[in-house]
Amino acid sequence: MADIKARIAKRVAKELKDGYVVNLGIGLPTMVGDYIPEGMDVILHSENGFVGLDAAAEPGHEDVDITNSGGAYVTAVPRANFFDAATSFGIVRGGHVDVTVLGAMQVAENGDLANWIVPGKKVAGMGGAMDLVVGAKEVIIAMTHTAKGAHKILKKCTLPLTAQRCVDLIVTEMGVMKVTDEGIVVTELHPDYTKEDIQAATECELIFSPDLKVMEEE
Repeated sequence: MADIKARIAKRVAKELKDGYVVNLGIGLPTMVGDYIPEGMDVILHSENGFVGLDAAAEPGHEDVDITNSGGAYVTAVPRANFFDAATSFGIVRGGHVDVTVLGAMQVAENGDLANWIVPGKKVAGMGGAMDLVVGAKEVIIAMTHTAKGAHKILKKCTLPLTAQRCVDLIVTEMGVMKVTDEGIVVTELHPDYTKEDIQAATECELIFSPDLKVMEEE
């Protein structure tokens, strides 16, 4: 599973560009920061109140005042800027975040996203996701393609939505998929899988790009 998650994070990192302000959601998306190409200047934003997020803190070297939005101890780059939550969400709502990378429980073929609650289970809440999916210029979902064999890319989400029609790109261990008005288009397919494999793992009908490429891990 760790290798699969690393594969996804590496591929998502390829979507980032020099000068981007990027928000990484909790869980798998936080791994994307480990694979940003050397020499690329990407500013990582954490909605709990700073820009300049860096790697996870090493055990024994944690600073109790520096955590990411999930409460994990992290480090900050020398030019980091800390501020209150109101300013942080002002950055998000003001359209200053170029990309947000989030996990998901379900994504619908029209781009609807469900990533915050399973009815009947205790959760911390939606957090900043509802702001990020409408405030960021691009929403990328980084997730495993299925959950214990159950489909996560569906015709219609069955869980409560985070937002409607907000997802732009989905990256899983099986491939890269773009959400379009016509449906979900597979633009890259990992060599471990066939078209039949990725379709069988997806509830909705996939569209395969005529320019389908191999999903590269490096």
